[in-house]
Amino acid sequence: MAATAPHLLQLPVRSPELRVLIAGGYAILQSSRLEFPFSRTTHAPILRARKVRIECVAKSTELEPHVKEDGDDDEGEDEVRDSVVNGSVISQKNVSASGGDSLSLGIREPVYEVVEVKTCGTVAKRKINRRHLLKSSGLRPRDIRSVDPSLWLTNSMPALLVREHAILLNLGSLRAIVMQERVLIFNYNRKGGKAFIDSLLPRLNPASTNGVPSMPFVLEVVEAALHSRIQRLEHRLWDLEPRVQALLEVLPNRLTADILEELRISKQKLVELGSRAGALKQMLLDILEDTHEIRQICIIGRNCVLKKENDEIECSVALDKEIAEEEEEEIEMLLENYLQRCESCHGQAERLLDSAKEMEDSIAVNLSSRRLEVSRFELVLQVGTFCVAIGALVAGIFGMNLRSYLEEHMFAFWLTTAGIIVGAVLAFYLMYWYLRTRKIL
Repeated sequence: MAATAPHLLQLPVRSPELRVLIAGGYAILQSSRLEFPFSRTTHAPILRARKVRIECVAKSTELEPHVKEDGDDDEGEDEVRDSVVNGSVISQKNVSASGGDSLSLGIREPVYEVVEVKTCGTVAKRKINRRHLLKSSGLRPRDIRSVDPSLWLTNSMPALLVREHAILLNLGSLRAIVMQERVLIFNYNRKGGKAFIDSLLPRLNPASTNGVPSMPFVLEVVEAALHSRIQRLEHRLWDLEPRVQALLEVLPNRLTADILEELRISKQKLVELGSRAGALKQMLLDILEDTHEIRQICIIGRNCVLKKENDEIECSVALDKEIAEEEEEEIEMLLENYLQRCESCHGQAERLLDSAKEMEDSIAVNLSSRRLEVSRFELVLQVGTFCVAIGALVAGIFGMNLRSYLEEHMFAFWLTTAGIIVGAVLAFYLMYWYLRTRKIL
């Protein structure tokens, strides 16, 4: 048969090679079904597989001794099962990979470059993708939107979102995810991220506590974030306040283009500062009014839950409940402290902005009064011009080359000139009196 059928392959029924070959052919058929039917590369292995004829015989004297030397039949069957399982796994991986590529449509999963700060104070840069970030922090995809650096234009409002295993911070240029033993900082190269790291690292240093027991890591991170953010707002206010005060002292007497432009820029910065401080103040007020959020911060990292009926803390250990209640008071005092600082900054910015607006109003009134004086002077000049134009009209009438018989008199020129001057002055006085009685001038 070998001579008549050159593509004939003879294998025993119970041989492992036959089972491996069957499993491989099955995997090829399964993978070829998911590809395009008009692809030439997909039909080539199928056609080659169809040319091979497999004939099963009852016994093979050539392969049987090798099987006996390798081991028992059970071990051979185990190897065949393993090969079949591996073949199916490989085919499933290929199927899932091709299906995933078709569904993703070429969109890569975002990878974030973050700075990781642990409880011991160690700082390290990492690159983490979205899937691993969600798995390690226990967050949902919609939670990441508030701290995603690519969405900083749409998520400019400050936010402090509390979840079961993490806290999300969005304070201007500071975007971070706080967990029980570490914090991931996005945009660490910006001013907000650098200020936050500079404020957090000294708090994690044991030498800086001076033997005083420190707060939990989560509270330390939250306080450092609020401190760095409000401190930046206060520094901007301290820089703007003397400039605005100097402008308010100079502006009533000096109205130049440079001073007015500086006032406009200072007012714009005050508006921006006031809006940011007001948004941060509103965020702190919302957190203080929400007891559920504060208590959820307290139970992060502990074996405690909140009751759905009244939001009371239930812990498996009584000591954890006492510590959580104490931390609740500390969090409220902490938030109230920074709320007062934020209100002070917001109030001072609003007062300076009101002073700048009043100065702009006074400048507008001053300029309006000056424009009114110029308009009155222009009106007087127009009245005088009108009266002189009447005299010029009379002189033009006498300048025509026509005989009027007045040129023969000796005193006609002087009488005409005096009449024109007196008439112009009288007309100007009458018109000026009329405008004053009508309160136009």
